[in-house]
Amino acid sequence: MSYRAPLADMEFTLNELAGLPAIAALPGYEEATPDLVASILSESGKFTEEVLAPLNHTGHKEGSVFENGVVRTPQGFQDAYLRFVEAGWNSLPFDPDYGGQGMPWTLATAIQEMWHASNMSFGLCPLLTQGAVELLQTHGTEAQKETYLPKMVAGEWTGTMNLTEPQAGSDVGALKTRAVPNGDHYLITGQKIYITWGEHDCADNIIHMVLARTPDAPEGTRGISLFLVPKYLVRQDGSLGPRNDLRCASLEHKLGIMASPTAVMAYGDSGGAVGYLVGEENHGMQCMFTMMNNARLAVGLQGVAIAERAYQQARDFAKERVQSRAVGSNDANAVTIINHPDVRRSLMTMKAMTEAARALAYVTAAALDGAKRNPNEAARRAAQSRLDLLIPVTKSWCTEIGCEVASMGVQVHGGMGFIEETGAAQHYRDARILPIYEGTNGIQAMDLLSRKLLRDGGAAARTLIQDMESGLAEIAKLPGGDGEALSEELVVAIKELESVTEWLVTTANQDIVAGASAASPYQRLLGTVTGGWLLARLAVTAGHHLEEGIGNRSFLAAKIKTARFYADNILPQAAGLGAAVVRGAKSVMSLEEDQF
Repeated sequence: MSYRAPLADMEFTLNELAGLPAIAALPGYEEATPDLVASILSESGKFTEEVLAPLNHTGHKEGSVFENGVVRTPQGFQDAYLRFVEAGWNSLPFDPDYGGQGMPWTLATAIQEMWHASNMSFGLCPLLTQGAVELLQTHGTEAQKETYLPKMVAGEWTGTMNLTEPQAGSDVGALKTRAVPNGDHYLITGQKIYITWGEHDCADNIIHMVLARTPDAPEGTRGISLFLVPKYLVRQDGSLGPRNDLRCASLEHKLGIMASPTAVMAYGDSGGAVGYLVGEENHGMQCMFTMMNNARLAVGLQGVAIAERAYQQARDFAKERVQSRAVGSNDANAVTIINHPDVRRSLMTMKAMTEAARALAYVTAAALDGAKRNPNEAARRAAQSRLDLLIPVTKSWCTEIGCEVASMGVQVHGGMGFIEETGAAQHYRDARILPIYEGTNGIQAMDLLSRKLLRDGGAAARTLIQDMESGLAEIAKLPGGDGEALSEELVVAIKELESVTEWLVTTANQDIVAGASAASPYQRLLGTVTGGWLLARLAVTAGHHLEEGIGNRSFLAAKIKTARFYADNILPQAAGLGAAVVRGAKSVMSLEEDQF
């Protein structure tokens, strides 16, 4: 159950695909020198391997506990979080004006992968805090920034996102939490559910970002405002004051992420929790989307992380588990199961899908940095367009891969995978939340369709497809037949994506129900083809390095073989997904309700 950060793969993907050296040259990122980046990655690897990973399984078994209104995290979590804050890990990508280190989000994304792979329950705490910091930096007043950001950037105070209510679920517009003006603040009353790290014992204060309605607000999402509601009120001198009128009512009993305290939060039992408006009244959803987009990229990254952890464990088990003689061999001696073709197929699938998902997540993070920092306006707009398109795909496709790879990991273990002690089942349990929270993958598919494809008429998707096509000639040059095979499979898959994209844009504009019925397989298609293209780009770079005698030959050769496996075994799914988009939509809504 040990974890080793895949630093070689991370650095190769960061530098050769995401373009971290070019990102480090953007204004504000000059401190991200190659030596410093390598040092940060190495130190993060040590921290996650030595401090966080050992707590993963023990934390899962112990879980967070709620007793007499107090939440206790598992043994070791408090100390690990203190060490996390002291080492400055939370502050990595934030503004130095508030105590941040000013590193690129692309680098921070790789660091966050290590948090979640080593201990996803732990990693969820800084995930939400970082989203809250981004939100407050973008929409908070100067006074709010000065009061809260230094502590939150450091990680000394943590942050949460409070959207969901029992009667509303994913329909945020149905929320009922109230916010009544009261002088320079508002009084908040209501209940929120599924609040990740909503109450805990690892930080001095918890800053809740809460969606609520003012008395005269219009119905639906147009009438939602955003409020900063601290667990402890903060005095003028920055010291902590009295406890606010909020409490944890209970912790959810869950399938996985047992060590992460998922709270039911009650606001205003004694008249109203003090909350401060963030942004303007009735503009809460616009503000919250800053945090949600940050979180959606991070959740997609969790899919990468849990896939990596499950793959490592399955790989190590397969190298040690001796069972049955080798297929086609006359030797009666049993061999390790990694020698069996079906197990090898599973491991290759796990490896290829994990690396493709990592590539997508890092490239999306690079677009985030470009949209924030590129001094050229046209380049900024192009990066933002690419980011907007890829965010829902990264969240959905990478989390589905996390579930699938974790499930394969259980299968590779055989019967031992179904036994809790091996830890393989924990990865599967933990992974299963990922396609659900921060907007279910079905919601991501509708976001991709309505807010991305239909809003720009498919322009961003066409630009991505053109980028894919422009690199095909270079891919075909890979020696040994690999380039030709990769290029041939990509041509077919990209043409399928191109034709289906045009069909969907036209059809959904005429019949939104048909478009919505096809949105999920289209999202999967876009992720699958993009993943294959990104692996092929990595293979091309690996080929150049091999020709030039640069780097580890075994590692580089594996990159080419992995891309080839993906092209041979996973890219052909594009045809089926395309058919599901074009033809499957007709039957999705065909049954009457009483026929189910």
